Amino acid sequence: METENISSNNFTYLGHNFSDSLSLSNTSSSAFSECNSDISGEFTSASAESRNLWLTCAAADDLIPHLIAQLITGSLDDQKQSALQIRLLAKNKPENRLKLARAGAIKPLITTLSSSDPLLQEYGVTAILNLSLCEENKDHIVLLGAVKPLVRVLKTGTSTAKENSACAILRLSHLDENKILIGKSGAIPPLIDLLSCGGIRGKKDASTALYALCSVKENKIRAVEAGIMKPLIELMADIGSAMVDKAAYVLSLLVGVPVAKVAVVEEGGVPVLVELVEVGSHRQKEIAAAILLVLCEESVVYRTMVAREGAIPPLIALSQSGTSRAKKKAETLIEMLRQPRSGNGAARDI
Repeated sequence: METENISSNNFTYLGHNFSDSLSLSNTSSSAFSECNSDISGEFTSASAESRNLWLTCAAADDLIPHLIAQLITGSLDDQKQSALQIRLLAKNKPENRLKLARAGAIKPLITTLSSSDPLLQEYGVTAILNLSLCEENKDHIVLLGAVKPLVRVLKTGTSTAKENSACAILRLSHLDENKILIGKSGAIPPLIDLLSCGGIRGKKDASTALYALCSVKENKIRAVEAGIMKPLIELMADIGSAMVDKAAYVLSLLVGVPVAKVAVVEEGGVPVLVELVEVGSHRQKEIAAAILLVLCEESVVYRTMVAREGAIPPLIALSQSGTSRAKKKAETLIEMLRQPRSGNGAARDI
């Protein structure tokens, strides 16, 4: 059956500010697109008559209680139809998102996430995503216990359900306390799996969710320990793909953590970063230089590795042709790489 996808390219994701050592300002904004409600064609299982009813109906206040009751006590077919129609109501009319939540739709929708029927699960997770677009609903969704079921969908759902779950998790992670809860609930490993093995939309959704979650230190460590560095480096190595910037910005959030520096080197990140400085876009060159600068600042060993990979010539070129910020980073890194490579700092950070 054909299912709809949520566009990952609708609204700029402003994200979390980078650390002072990276100083990338808001250049990350355009690298990420925030997951929005499902906006493409309707599910093919809904007849044109049914779609028109729910898209144009002015009597949502009367219909919502009936849909919620069917979702709770109806047959499997009734539950699927109700979840679909709740999804449509929440998708097309923003005012319905709050009405649905206040009428009690969230809890039974969370129950659908544990259904063995993949279609009901898809409808339910997409409805929750649409409801999460209302700021007032986010805390209610979390307090009613949606996080762990969403993580379960990330692990076991269909590809569409996984993608929509990743978007819902992103929407719920806008508050730092939710980021910590989501990280503790086990969301990061399946997001990394989606980043590694998903389709292009899944990779984009996973990277955006991980970028949001990894603004919190605890989640940075969780992500590195869960093996995020390997897929990030692989995505960055595919120069010209749509994932290079996104992977690089996620890596830039992580690299200040000591275990991340070790992982970058162990996964072969140094030559990939040097190549980006040489042949990447202007933005990729700057972020790669910034990552290398953080990597090298306290380790003579890493400086030696970066210099041996031939980083100085492309850095010189960047210092002459980049933005003022890129030039400053390149000049600082060149000076660092040209310093004597011996001393007590050689073993630091490895």
